[in-house]
Amino acid sequence: MFPGDQLISISALQHWVFCPRQCGLIHLEQMWTENRLTAEGRLLHDRVHETDTENRPGIRIVRGLRLVSYALGLVGQADVVEFHQSDSGIALPGASGLWRPLPVEYKRGKPKKDNSDNIQLCAQAMCLEEMLKTEIPSGAFFYGKPRRRTEVQLDGSLRDRTSQTVEAVHRMFESRQTPTARYAKKCDNCSLYAQCLPKTTGLHKKIDVYLLKAFDRVQVEDSP
Repeated sequence: MFPGDQLISISALQHWVFCPRQCGLIHLEQMWTENRLTAEGRLLHDRVHETDTENRPGIRIVRGLRLVSYALGLVGQADVVEFHQSDSGIALPGASGLWRPLPVEYKRGKPKKDNSDNIQLCAQAMCLEEMLKTEIPSGAFFYGKPRRRTEVQLDGSLRDRTSQTVEAVHRMFESRQTPTARYAKKCDNCSLYAQCLPKTTGLHKKIDVYLLKAFDRVQVEDSP
């Protein structure tokens, strides 16, 4: 397990990729404020989890499956895990044959420009691999826009990026320090904007640089 023997939430990885400070405010300082975007996302997940299991020909669907990885120090919950009947995979209680797991995440909006969603999905798959002792080469998203399924290959590059993100978040928890703010356009849609105040709290580095230059200038002027 990672140093500290602490299990962190899989959702923290997505928050970290979006904004390390947001991750610290939510997961270290326990701050949370809902806006329209977060409320829509919460309602979508609630609807997804209304039914626990569902069986269809050649597919079994489990909703709200609890996930854990002691190797990565992660804990969380999958929106949906589909088990597809296959020539290879794992055995399921009460079912004949072999079944291939496929994690599926539901998102209210459209695919993000950053890698945060993919890293969250990859972390879920890595947890499932440890729990089920199998390999999961791909996962999928169902986005509210454009309302179609998007499959993601969980290749080595994405797995490396996911492991690096896990390490970064664990380091934040070990330090117990919330990262400093860095204002960007995406901050305007963040539900924690009022608590973070990135245009104000993010100025300290500029002030430090200004004071350091001013101090150096005074020293030069005062030197013989």
